[in-house]
Amino acid sequence: MSVLSALRHPIVVAPMAGGPSTPALVSAVSTAGGLGFLAAGMIDAGRLVVDIAEVRTRTDRPFGVNVFLPGDGRVDEAAISAYARRLAPQADQAGVTLGEPVGGDDAYPEKMAALLAGPVPVVSFAFGLPDRAAVAALRERGTEVWATVTRPGAATAAAELGVDAVIVQGTEAGGHRGGVPDDDDYALLPLLRLAAAGCDRPLVAAGGIADGPALAAALTAGAVAAQLGTAFLRCPEAGTSPLHRSAVASAEPTGLTRAYTGKRARGVVNEFLRTHDAQAPVGYPQVLHLTRPLLAAARRDGDASVANLWAGQAHPLARDVPAAELVAELSSAAREALAAAVERATRWG
Repeated sequence: MSVLSALRHPIVVAPMAGGPSTPALVSAVSTAGGLGFLAAGMIDAGRLVVDIAEVRTRTDRPFGVNVFLPGDGRVDEAAISAYARRLAPQADQAGVTLGEPVGGDDAYPEKMAALLAGPVPVVSFAFGLPDRAAVAALRERGTEVWATVTRPGAATAAAELGVDAVIVQGTEAGGHRGGVPDDDDYALLPLLRLAAAGCDRPLVAAGGIADGPALAAALTAGAVAAQLGTAFLRCPEAGTSPLHRSAVASAEPTGLTRAYTGKRARGVVNEFLRTHDAQAPVGYPQVLHLTRPLLAAARRDGDASVANLWAGQAHPLARDVPAAELVAELSSAAREALAAAVERATRWG
């Protein structure tokens, strides 16, 4: 039996790197009958092993780990240097020095080695598709492999690699775009239908889903489950900072930008995003390393005008409730929405 088919509720909590995805959140969602996901991005392999061990002490239910795939390393160094010169006065004002815009693979080989040595129920990939050897190695150890896509052709390609499920991420989603290249603009509903037409794997819908009716819509459109991130940012188990929680609770609009990391990501619009978005170059993780000291200072000082505040388009619907309670409420509300839709449909004939 697959992990998805064994869930009591068709809810996956999205992996949210940078702090929000804690072992407490992951285990709470899994214990409640959904599927929790640890974020392996931007941490070292040792920290990942510790987090996995903590989840296992908290729950005996399945959970997943999300891994960032490394890029090809090719960037426009002149454009990144120009961006550094642009940000330098702001860094000086904050009393910090910008970071070195270095590349890197996010310790991908070490993390894969850890996941092969200590298999987990599910591993998902973002920032591209894994190679066939990685898929085979994980599956040989009993790990399901999921791929994140943001365009229809990638869903078909993922199925051809032999993955077990495909996460279909619409442009409404908060945080980083999970596909490569990241310049897509597919909203979830058309992307989900187009992916279903060319992919024979179970689909997990992601992007702008924050309440029961939206979950019901995704299931009706062909998903077997939905991946929600922003909806869980205000849960007490999440490691979301107070600054970030406040932004998620607001009614401010969101936008896609490269200004923070060099890769397109959706967050609550603030002064930093408005000021620097148009000049921000392509270049992950170089821009991420460049801006890290500046963003850390903003979080330290509680400066919402500068900090990255990742959130999906439906963020005002997020609520401050325990994760297990949220899972149950979302599932119940989705069932009610589906029943109401069936009742409305019967009036047509």
